[in-house]
Amino acid sequence: MSGDADRLAEGVAPARDVALAGLAMLASAVLLWLVSGQLLLGAAFLAAVVSLGAIVLVLARRPSAEPAPDFASPDWSVTHAAIERDDMAVAITDRAGRLVCANRRFTDWFGAAAAPPRLPFEPSSAAALEETTRSAWRDGRAETEALESESGSWTGVVERAGRGGDHLVWRFTPLVTGDIVGDMIGHIGGKLGRALAREGAQAAVVAPDGTVLAANPAFALRATGEDSADIAGSDFVSFLRSDDQERIFYAREGTKGVPVRILHFPVADPDGPDDPDPARTPSLFMLIDNQGGMGDARTGLPQIEALLSRLPLGLAMTDRDGRFLFANSAFLRAAGCEEGAIPPYPSDLVIREDKSALSDAVRRHAQGGANAAGDVAVRLRVSPEEPVSLSLAGVRGLGEGSVLLSLKDSSEETRLKREIAQATKMQAVGQLAGGVAHDFNNVLTAIIGYCDLMLMRHTPGDSDYDDIQQVKANSNRAASLTRQLLAFSRQQTLRPEVLQLPDVVSEVSALLKRLLGEKIELVVRHDRDLGLVRADPVQLEQVLLNLAVNARDAMAGNQGGVLKLATRRVTAQDVRAMKSEILPIGDYTALVVEDNGHGIKPAQIGKIFEPFFTTKEKGKGTGLGLSTVYGIVKQSGGFIFAESEVGQGTRFSIYLPVHVPAPEEPLAAEKQAPAKKREWSGGGSILLVEDEDTVRAVAERALTRQGYEVTTAADGEEGLDAIASGGKFDLVLTDVVMPSMDGPAMAREIRRLLPDLPVMFMSGYAEEQLRKDIDIPDMYFLAKPFSVPQIVAAVETALRGG
Repeated sequence: MSGDADRLAEGVAPARDVALAGLAMLASAVLLWLVSGQLLLGAAFLAAVVSLGAIVLVLARRPSAEPAPDFASPDWSVTHAAIERDDMAVAITDRAGRLVCANRRFTDWFGAAAAPPRLPFEPSSAAALEETTRSAWRDGRAETEALESESGSWTGVVERAGRGGDHLVWRFTPLVTGDIVGDMIGHIGGKLGRALAREGAQAAVVAPDGTVLAANPAFALRATGEDSADIAGSDFVSFLRSDDQERIFYAREGTKGVPVRILHFPVADPDGPDDPDPARTPSLFMLIDNQGGMGDARTGLPQIEALLSRLPLGLAMTDRDGRFLFANSAFLRAAGCEEGAIPPYPSDLVIREDKSALSDAVRRHAQGGANAAGDVAVRLRVSPEEPVSLSLAGVRGLGEGSVLLSLKDSSEETRLKREIAQATKMQAVGQLAGGVAHDFNNVLTAIIGYCDLMLMRHTPGDSDYDDIQQVKANSNRAASLTRQLLAFSRQQTLRPEVLQLPDVVSEVSALLKRLLGEKIELVVRHDRDLGLVRADPVQLEQVLLNLAVNARDAMAGNQGGVLKLATRRVTAQDVRAMKSEILPIGDYTALVVEDNGHGIKPAQIGKIFEPFFTTKEKGKGTGLGLSTVYGIVKQSGGFIFAESEVGQGTRFSIYLPVHVPAPEEPLAAEKQAPAKKREWSGGGSILLVEDEDTVRAVAERALTRQGYEVTTAADGEEGLDAIASGGKFDLVLTDVVMPSMDGPAMAREIRRLLPDLPVMFMSGYAEEQLRKDIDIPDMYFLAKPFSVPQIVAAVETALRGG
């Protein structure tokens, strides 16, 4: 009743409001008529107001359009149809872990009683699935493999889905292990079997009980007379027969047919045991016509050779006596034989010491079982220093017995190993040479310094003057040897410039002609459009002189000789065609030095760049010429290769990368901050830091004689204490390598206290490398070994700010 009353009240209220509005409009129209005295004006007003009210009422009663929802209500039957898969179990769970939807395969495999991740998996798999669930809620997607259960193995993928991301979609796929027997049956009964049949090979897969599982058309044709006959399930042996000579024929053809040879291959899992159980292992039988009978193993080989010749593996076959039946191209290449030039026996390929072992191995495998296989290490005649592994396997079905040989072509691998070993050895020797030269420089500095000090107390007429001069001359000679060692170890000071190689050759050509003499002709050729290179021209001239002197000595025994110098343009395409593992692909300018001397023996060609190794007679060379060349070229960013043939001559090829200057980058000299000019009128206080007592004593005496006040320190910590204790110095002169605190570390600490104090480093290493490692402003360099005049001049230059 109350509901009816409410609806009645709701209907009466609008009616009352409409009546009151009508009376108001009528009264307004009457009033307008009375005031104006015109009845028509009142009626028009009343009609207009009535029309406007009707329009407002209609619009007010028009139902409002509600917005359509963004998503329709979920229909899980549609979702169920979308996730239906035969090869995958799919399920959907909500935030509470309840199973919302699952396809038929999910219920078949796991049932509908439990929702993932609570599925019937092994404990470790269940724990992995729990972790995958947490990762999916956190990251949106996760997956896991090898989920084990009693019914199989699975992989699982979990993805977060839904408008609010409050559902998980689970997908489980079974892990299917490979079926090698099934695959073999499919191949023999498919395209592979037809391909073998086209080449005349009959093939059949036979179960352990002797029944045929699959056969190719060639076997079916020979066995039944119809290539499309289905012989699966038949007895394999029933299709064959043998005669009194143990030759095998097809039973349908009888002894009038062509005998066949049978090759037996067990179809076993390669990842399984090495000796599979024959009672459980199916077999692949290959049957090949044997036109020459059982005793002749060479007949019928063209089919096998055709199959094996195209393989990249080096394969060959011998009879039971060890004679080669055939060898493919890869085998001949690996053995160092020319194409088609196969020797009679495998033992002809190896050195004398290995002949007996290889012959015994071939004979043993020929007499062994069908599964007899093994390896033997031999040394080939073409490379007696590199042992190789030769694999042997006994083969049945090819006469009385055969052996399959396998040899890998390792020439390229051997070459790369040799080059890597040579590069490693050269790097190690370079580090050793650099360390020896650096330590030896300290000794030479003391000897040369003391000689200079003694010469200051003697005049040219004294009896000891000439002896001191002789000591100093030999010391300078030793210093030149250390510089060559530093060049080899790539630690010498270079001053590179951007230049053209023909200009360097032109500068040194006149000197080369005098060095070579009248009997040796110098021939120079240059390519066009040569690229610029960045190198030290003085050092490049040293390279040319060293190579020319070696070439002159190599042609000394000839009546005459020719030394060829050539510059060549080498593009990146040319380098790519060279297929070099050492030379990076890029543009180069090459310098080639070639002579027609006696050449270098192959056993010595790999050692010519080592320090102190020489092919000259005793007393004719130090063995540092080519090592110096090697160091200069490598320090310049280039590469050098040597080729030689005894009696024909030697050729050195130097490849320097083409330098392309960048206009927006300033030169290295422009980037260095200029030294500060200082007022200096002579004298000054110097802090000398040197751990070698003799070098420190020589430098102190030399500077003291020139009027400097010298304070000495034996290491970096003592030098830093002298500064920290309030000492006033105009220059710090320090060694680079010292125990405890080295020179650069001390210099950085001093610069924190005295930013404007100049520092001069004494070192036997390369200046540019030193500047690159230290990189502090207002730094000077003094190369070891130095003489007294040289250290005095260097200190004066630093004090002047030059």
